[in-house]
Amino acid sequence: MESKALRRVRRKLTVEILWLYVAKALLGSKPVKAYDIVKILKSEMGLKVSTITIYSVVYRMAGEGLLETVKVGGETLYKLSERGRMEFEKAVKFIESVIQVLKS
Repeated sequence: MESKALRRVRRKLTVEILWLYVAKALLGSKPVKAYDIVKILKSEMGLKVSTITIYSVVYRMAGEGLLETVKVGGETLYKLSERGRMEFEKAVKFIESVIQVLKS
């Protein structure tokens, strides 16, 4: 059985930083619908997060300039902006530095 402490760590490193997973899903990809991001996170990353939560994160990221919206035939598609790519890279470097501290 998993301890409460480990469950908290899992939650902090998944649900509470979903924007990183969304950014990763969009790295190098063509613009996609928000629902396609949901499918990528579930199929490729094994994240079991509600669809509405992912939509909320996508909308927030777009509002912060981390995602760009593209209108195609009445549909809204999303792609990672340059700012989003830079913030993703900074966040990954920060996480790597935390891991180094924890391993040393």
